[in-house]
Amino acid sequence: MTKFTIRGTLPGLNDYITAERTNRYKGAEMKRRCEAVAMHAAQQLGGICFTRPVRFVYRWFEPNRHRDKDNISAFGRKVIQDALVRAKVLENDGWKQIEGFEDQFFVDKKSPRIEVQIFEVDE
Repeated sequence: MTKFTIRGTLPGLNDYITAERTNRYKGAEMKRRCEAVAMHAAQQLGGICFTRPVRFVYRWFEPNRHRDKDNISAFGRKVIQDALVRAKVLENDGWKQIEGFEDQFFVDKKSPRIEVQIFEVDE
């Protein structure tokens, strides 16, 4: 198992949809910024590159329970996996490379974060 942590929270799916509806460039910029945050955090992996399929466990630590769980995770998973492809940690984020993922949700008022665990799957 390999793990890295993103400090703080990412925007939710509703935030992204609102940005896209406001201006498509605004939505693209939001996604680009979030990918940069995820890529920076992925540097904790030390240049690892997965060649076999992987499974993710996302541990979402929110400061409170205001956002719906699906709103928290949908956009977050997308930008994190896209960032891992851009950082060459994953070859791609398709069916052959990602077997699946699991979301776990917690509240941590003092230290909101996203812990991403990556497990290589035996083929």
